[in-house]
Amino acid sequence: MGRRPVTVRVARWSAEHPWRALALWMVFVAVCFAGGNASGLKEATAEDMAVGESGRASVMIEKGAFGDEPAVDNVLITSRTGPLDQAAAKAAATDAAAKLRGVPGVAGVGDPVAARDGTALLLPITMSGDPDTASDRVEPLRAATAQVQTAHPALRVEQVGGPSIGKALDDTLGADFERAELLSLPVTLAILIVAFGALIAAGVPVLLALSSVAAAIGLSTLASHLVPASDSTSSVILLIGMAVGIDYSLFYVRREREERAKGRGHVDAVEIAAETSGHAVVVSGTAVVIAMSGLFLAGDAIFSSLAVGSILVVAVAVIGSLTVLPALLAKLGRWVDRPRVPLLWRLTARRTGGPGWFWPFVLRPALRRPLPTLVVSVGLLLALAAPALGMQLKFPGTEDLPRTTPAMQAYDRLAAAYPSNGTSHLVAVQAPAEQAAAVKAALTGLAAGAGGDPLFAPVEETGPKIEVSPDRRVSLLSIATPFSSRSDEAGESLHRLRDDLAPAALGAIPGVSYAVGGDVAASEDYAAHVWHKLPIVVLFVLVLTFLVMAWTFRSVVVAGTAILLNLLSAAAAYGLLVLVFQHTWAEGMLSFTSMGAIVTWLPLFLFVVLFGLSMDYHVFVVSRIREAVLRGVPNRQAVAEGITGSAGVVSSAAIVMVAVFSIFATLSTIDMKQLGVGLAAAILLDATIIRAVVLPSLMTLLGSANWWAPRFMRGRTRPAVAGTEEQLPEPELVRAG
Repeated sequence: MGRRPVTVRVARWSAEHPWRALALWMVFVAVCFAGGNASGLKEATAEDMAVGESGRASVMIEKGAFGDEPAVDNVLITSRTGPLDQAAAKAAATDAAAKLRGVPGVAGVGDPVAARDGTALLLPITMSGDPDTASDRVEPLRAATAQVQTAHPALRVEQVGGPSIGKALDDTLGADFERAELLSLPVTLAILIVAFGALIAAGVPVLLALSSVAAAIGLSTLASHLVPASDSTSSVILLIGMAVGIDYSLFYVRREREERAKGRGHVDAVEIAAETSGHAVVVSGTAVVIAMSGLFLAGDAIFSSLAVGSILVVAVAVIGSLTVLPALLAKLGRWVDRPRVPLLWRLTARRTGGPGWFWPFVLRPALRRPLPTLVVSVGLLLALAAPALGMQLKFPGTEDLPRTTPAMQAYDRLAAAYPSNGTSHLVAVQAPAEQAAAVKAALTGLAAGAGGDPLFAPVEETGPKIEVSPDRRVSLLSIATPFSSRSDEAGESLHRLRDDLAPAALGAIPGVSYAVGGDVAASEDYAAHVWHKLPIVVLFVLVLTFLVMAWTFRSVVVAGTAILLNLLSAAAAYGLLVLVFQHTWAEGMLSFTSMGAIVTWLPLFLFVVLFGLSMDYHVFVVSRIREAVLRGVPNRQAVAEGITGSAGVVSSAAIVMVAVFSIFATLSTIDMKQLGVGLAAAILLDATIIRAVVLPSLMTLLGSANWWAPRFMRGRTRPAVAGTEEQLPEPELVRAG
């Protein structure tokens, strides 16, 4: 017998020295987590995240060092019914001003500003302290405004502004995520208990996943000093870490149980699991890392930080599945199957003993009539994918935030009465200090010209909002548009500024450079950025994954079919997202308002996540099929054995991920809903139609051609496939699944 692969030797050592392996893992997790906390997190700056012209505008603004402006909130006074009683509104404003001046944290109260149409009165409030924490300190202001509302019941007196909206959203989203966290762990445990029929066996995958996430969060904090982190990095680590950690544990534990059921000893069963499922874990982990590394090619700080976090948590989960998991299984022995849940235990024991009736029944069409089954199933998936051709990309705007809070309802009334407080474009200008007066004059003219255009809001009576940096080198003009940030009119106003108004006003000033930014510009620029980078990322992921799969299985056909099936799965998920979220039919079902588009960052991120997670299942299933083929089993029977033998663990892993991802679809924000639905739908399609229908029908049709490879890839050979003269190469990275 040749030298065992390193994964088997590591697993064997861990199984024979369980206490050492467990202690080393605990020290590793603790050091990673503590080291990350000690080093501190380095967050991405505006310059790191700059994309397109809006990114250049952000960099100019940052270089201008304008300083932190104080946080400003408002009291909005409107009528409940009919025209606004101006005298009553002024009395309420006077009352509010008097109360708010005595509230701690209020630096000043401005004069009331009447709306042009006379429908509202706005009282601006300047807050003291750090503007970034203003939402944490706005509650006393809201309480004072509530007292004014009680004293003036005929009017609507509301607190509205950045701090108030921030506080309301923090409360809403905080409750959302707290509910999601509370639901996800019990749901995961319940599914694993059903899968294993024993409490300890169900707890082992969760333990590995959670410890992997803790270690990866610490490592990503350290890595942020090389690649700055974004706000979403920890959330993605948790999402990916729970998914792959549970997947890998399921693959390993189920195989170890199968071998023990055949009479193997604990250590021998662990070793066989390492040689089979352990190798599948290494290959699938490599595929996930390759997919995630494609995010580096997107060329922006957000995707780079997500790539770092994802790669680290996958690598840690793979290491844990090859070290601490064998140690746990060897130490627990048969205690891993305790305490048993009586009915569920009998069902899982029956599944371990044979394929049962369900999966052979599902596979029957693919095995008996592979060509019609393949054509029909692929046709249905392509039909589902077709709507993706009309995908539109946009950032969510303020109008897409949940309207369940009084602050957001008040914001709608504020934007209607004061259009300049709604969506705004930012014109950033950089020029020599001696040109500051000319720049200001040009910006004043630009604002006046825009104010006469119906695409823009009229200029306020106090004049245009122009700011000049302390060194007089950077000037900033805010130009409002009365349309929502993702409306066609807002996009048209942006192009009018960029293509006509800004060049005409600023182009003649010597040494000037300028850029138009703001929410509308950021959305359009990032959408263009994603469409430009998506083909590059896809090509990178496909090529490297193909090479890894071809070398692993010593078959270019297996590698090619893996690529095609995963592309089909991702395309179907894209099409489903467009059907659900670009249209209105599912609004009531999922409690959202359609934005007529998909969130800008989602397609690229969704592709790499789905491609990586789908390869988990593909590697595991095809490894089991190849294991049967290498034993000399005929191709059709090998396909049946491989899929029925892996169906239980693949189904369990898929159900866990679908359940957890579906919880994201219950969150309030549209981006989390789209992410949850996209991931859940794609995993469900992949684990059912792709793995149980398309894959078996395709591999049955191809027969021995599944394992064809150029001579230089074949290596050592094994006995021929039954019924053929072709000999199969012995794979070096994965001998079986």
